Amino acid sequence: MDKAQRQTLDDQLSKRYIELDPDGYCLIYLDVAQGLICAKHFSNVINDKGLACDPVTGKPLPVRGPVERVPTCTYSGRTAKELCITIFENPATPCPISYLDHAAYLGREFGRAEAALNAGEPYIQD
Repeated sequence: MDKAQRQTLDDQLSKRYIELDPDGYCLIYLDVAQGLICAKHFSNVINDKGLACDPVTGKPLPVRGPVERVPTCTYSGRTAKELCITIFENPATPCPISYLDHAAYLGREFGRAEAALNAGEPYIQD
């Protein structure tokens, strides 16, 4: 399989249905000045239609645009592995992720973010 075929497969897989994690979601970004991969975790509730909603207002969260909410926690690491260990293996803090597919997605995204950081390229979360 060549690069274009792998990209086509990846694009198709990104369109699959996934159930939202009732324990929340992460917004991933780079702090280039500090050389860090960062993830802000936000809580949410899932309504009867399967939409992620603000736990305070009960209103569906926007898919695009700025998030005007306070994160429950902000994590950072110099590498994807360090960030994963901080989030998933730290016995001092409870893991904010309850679904394995969500954890796998975050691991993939942290890897992509690390590659962008190393290459000096912008990172956009998938």
